[in-house]
Amino acid sequence: MQTVLILLDVQNLYYTSRQAYRRNVDYNALWARATEGRRVVKAIAYAIDRGDEKQRQFQNILRAIGFEVKLKPFIQRADGSAKGDWDVGITLDALEHAGDADVVVLASGDGDFALLVDRLRDRCGVEVEVYGVPPLTADALIRSASRFVPIEGALLLEQTHRS
Repeated sequence: MQTVLILLDVQNLYYTSRQAYRRNVDYNALWARATEGRRVVKAIAYAIDRGDEKQRQFQNILRAIGFEVKLKPFIQRADGSAKGDWDVGITLDALEHAGDADVVVLASGDGDFALLVDRLRDRCGVEVEVYGVPPLTADALIRSASRFVPIEGALLLEQTHRS
């Protein structure tokens, strides 16, 4: 049985699915698709913690599905801009755990991950499936992936939930 490492860039998935479809990702459906016929070695969802109750409920849903949830505090800069991405954390975990898996599933459309995907395939010898919202996933990331799985249709919740 194939083994799989799953890494979710929650912020990227949230904003791209909302922008493209005005809908949210169905994380149960994504889990089912990514794990079909595979044994999960590790599954991590990376999120920003704003400290509100609705977000805590969402994080608990992710945990119930099977994800370890890693949180980073939301940082509001003095100029009004915000900081809160997990690119380095995702990269470090991918490199640390890729050797335990046959396939790495990276759910993000962020083109910064193209170099990581190349490294995982070339140096770690794993297949990398990228799950992303098609119109908002970087071409470089799609090209680097062993397989691109579009987040659309059955991978989206039927109705938008206000956040």
